Order: sequence, then C-alpha cells, then structure tokens
Amino acid sequence: MGNPFDLTGQTAIVTGANTGIGQGIAVALARAGAAVAAVGRSSMAETQRLVEDAGAPFLEIRADLGTLEPVERIVAETLAWRGRIDTLVNNAGIIRRADALDFTEQDWDDVMNVNLKSVFFLSQAVARHMVSREGGGRIVNIASLLSFQGGIRIPSYTASKSGLAGLTRLLACEWAGKGINVNAIAPGYFVTNNTEALRQDAVRSEQILARIPAGRWGDPSDIGGAAVFLASPAAAYVHGIVLPVDGGWLAR
Repeated sequence: MGNPFDLTGQTAIVTGANTGIGQGIAVALARAGAAVAAVGRSSMAETQRLVEDAGAPFLEIRADLGTLEPVERIVAETLAWRGRIDTLVNNAGIIRRADALDFTEQDWDDVMNVNLKSVFFLSQAVARHMVSREGGGRIVNIASLLSFQGGIRIPSYTASKSGLAGLTRLLACEWAGKGINVNAIAPGYFVTNNTEALRQDAVRSEQILARIPAGRWGDPSDIGGAAVFLASPAAAYVHGIVLPVDGGWLAR
C-alpha cells in the first residue's frame, strides 16, 4: 500500500487562501502533492510562492464570496486549468463584533453570506462536478470553536459556524453514498486577521491563553495536517465529523 496521505495528481480549491489558515492549508496540500487553486479577494503572491516552492502547480482566482456571482466561475476556471476537482476547502470567512443588543442587519447578512450561504452553493457546484465524473471527492469546511460554544459579541459568526457544523453533517448524509466525503475542521484560537482584536486586548488574550492546554495561540501551519488527512485516502471512511484543532481548548 502506498502513502495514504499522498495527494499527487489531485486538484484542490482553497477559499480565503491569501493569508492565515487558508494559506496554511494551501501549503500543506501542496506539500502532499496537490495542485492548488487559491481563491481570495486580494493578492495571493505569498501563497503562490509557498505553494510553488513546495513543487505544486498554482492558480490564483480573485473572487469575493460575499455574493454568489463567482461560484460557477471558480469551478469553471479550475476545470479549465486542471480538468478535475478532487478537494474543496471552504475556508473563507469574515467576522463582525458588537453586542447582541446593538448588532445590525447588515453585519448579520454580510457574515452569513460569506460564512454559510456561499459555502453551501460552492459546495453544491463542486459536488455536481464530482458526481458527474463519478470520481467522488472531498469537501472540508472550516468551522470554529463557536460551532460548539456561544462566545460573546459575535452573534452572526456563532450562528454561521453552528450552521456550518449542521450543514457538514447534512451534506455528509446526502453525499457519502455518492463518494463524496464532507467533513469540517474547527480551529481554536489562531493567529489570523480575524483574531487580531482579541490578541490586541491584553485581558482577553491572557484569559484565552490561560485556558489553552498547549499554552499558545495556534499557527496557521498547525491546521495543515488535519486538512491533508481529510483530503486524503486515509480518511476514506470518515464522514460528517467536526474535528477540533484547538490546542486542547475543548478538553479543559
């Protein structure tokens, strides 16, 4: 038996790949052998350099997943480039912070559109391709600790990530029989743009670190192994899980 984590010859789409967790996942998939179509709103020059340094082909797709406009284009451009899609990583996400009493409809809709609505319809578009070629595939959603907990001052983010956990399970139930594995990763507290406000708040940062058994914030590179696992043959019988990668946060 060959290396069960080998992704050589496969093609992966990673959304939100310009920085942070998305970049860490893109690089890990590239190192495992996958070609990477990176989707993002801004320059992905650094991600491209890292992926190509790993010896993998790279495609940049500029897209704002705040609307459904780019969904079919993302699939079409990837298929024109490589002729197949083996893995979709739904990582793109945004956050808005305000007390629930003051939260606006705009902040609710903006977060839900990116974190949940676009995830479903991009997954649907990719799954249609996977079913049509009868080759199956992998969909990996990036959930959150807020898929399990409530949090504070992030109502639409918590709702979207709780919804994403449920959507992961539903799609797993519907698509497992079609050869598509749908799973999710729930990152803990990572050094990303979304957590910058927390890291700059000395009190909150200290409180968070005090609860993490690993004693540190996660680095985007820490998430790559979980993504490679769920995208690989090693996870062939894994369906509908939400895998925490959190330094032990939920265990405490």
